[in-house]
Amino acid sequence: MKKSEILFYALRPYQLSAIIQWKHRSNGALTRVPAQEPPSLSRSFSLLDMTSRSFSALTQELHPELIVVVAIFYLVLRGLDTIEDDMTIDDSVKVPMLRNFTAVLQQDGWTFDGNGPNEKDRQLLVEFNNVIAEYRKIKPEYSIIIDDITNKMGNGMADFIVKAQTGDLAVQSIREYELYCHYVAGLVGEGLTKLFVASGLAPSELLLHPQLIESMGQFLQKTNVIRDVREDFDDSRNFWPKEIWGTYVDSFEMLFLEDERSKQTAIACSSNMVLNALSHATDSLTYLERLTDQRVFAFCAIAQSMAIATLHIVFQNPALFQQNIKISKGEACQLMLQSSRSYEEVCGIFESYAAAIRKKNVRTDPNYLAIDVVCEEIVTFIVKRRTRLSMEQLGPKRSPQKSNLGLLLAKISMALIFILILACFFRYDDKIPGLEIILRHILPGSNTTLSAQESYRIDL
Repeated sequence: MKKSEILFYALRPYQLSAIIQWKHRSNGALTRVPAQEPPSLSRSFSLLDMTSRSFSALTQELHPELIVVVAIFYLVLRGLDTIEDDMTIDDSVKVPMLRNFTAVLQQDGWTFDGNGPNEKDRQLLVEFNNVIAEYRKIKPEYSIIIDDITNKMGNGMADFIVKAQTGDLAVQSIREYELYCHYVAGLVGEGLTKLFVASGLAPSELLLHPQLIESMGQFLQKTNVIRDVREDFDDSRNFWPKEIWGTYVDSFEMLFLEDERSKQTAIACSSNMVLNALSHATDSLTYLERLTDQRVFAFCAIAQSMAIATLHIVFQNPALFQQNIKISKGEACQLMLQSSRSYEEVCGIFESYAAAIRKKNVRTDPNYLAIDVVCEEIVTFIVKRRTRLSMEQLGPKRSPQKSNLGLLLAKISMALIFILILACFFRYDDKIPGLEIILRHILPGSNTTLSAQESYRIDL
């Protein structure tokens, strides 16, 4: 650990504690027995560790039925992404590979070493024969889902590359931006949901709400697009829609100028992007609430919590246009621990970060009011749910078959009994029967009256 990290965590001991707790928790939760695995499976998990250690850890905490399935699903799509991302691969090679990647999954021993030397995940494709070997062993009900999503994603990626070849911007409108996010992330959410349902570990009714599934992927990918803007710009790529950035600058490059005026313009543009991403937050929370398996819930919830935390750190942050910004490892571990506990914890995280974004919001920002509104909507969504649950817990338990008429008659009977009891208590004088007092209060138009000197009380 570097000296700067030691100082950082010395000032934030709760984050260091979270790192230790998460490491201990992850190590204890794994259900794999690598020594008993075939070499191709063991190597596939090693490749998964290389591409994303955090995702690998989360995957291995899933139900045993899903561990290998989700791992291979991720590696297949990561293989696609590694081809699409690599700017050193000529489009004449790249486009056919993306469109026909499902055929690759049927070719035993297929590998690819055409990535550039600096492509961080090139080793995955160099040893892709291991992934194919394990894919071929997966149950048909799962492999058909992986095949379908791979086909849709590969063709979607290829469409955007072809569009860029015409000299036109790949992402002009917000609609095109969301279509791109659908291809690279919305489809991942669709595939995962179908795998969860096929395994019996998620309710099938989730499939009736494609908007919720789509929002899960859109929320994650839009956050990534915002966070990675500098890295993508350095690689001569841009996924921010012109419909948004064109409102602030004449050319995308102007967002990266370092004079004070340009910085303020860039921040205003980024706040518009954050606003767009936050619009998916309540749908994501609704999706998470409908998950029934705790391990599936934790797997999905952690990524969503990390997304809103990332939106908070990039919001109103001029460093976004100068470097890649990430939340600290300690904060990430803290979020993972909290998110994996319960839905209520996740709601607390969203509520906290929505409030923090509102606090960072600047009145001079052209998106100030809209951001304030969307953050308020997130908080209101959570508070309403919390209130509803509290009322359900406090309210009388009743059979769902009990008719409304029966409830009404029961309430009327109780009211009459209550009136008679009050009449007995309020009767303090023979001249003013208690019933007259009751009538005066429940029938204001009656002739029952009291003189100015008369009053009543209940002595305890």
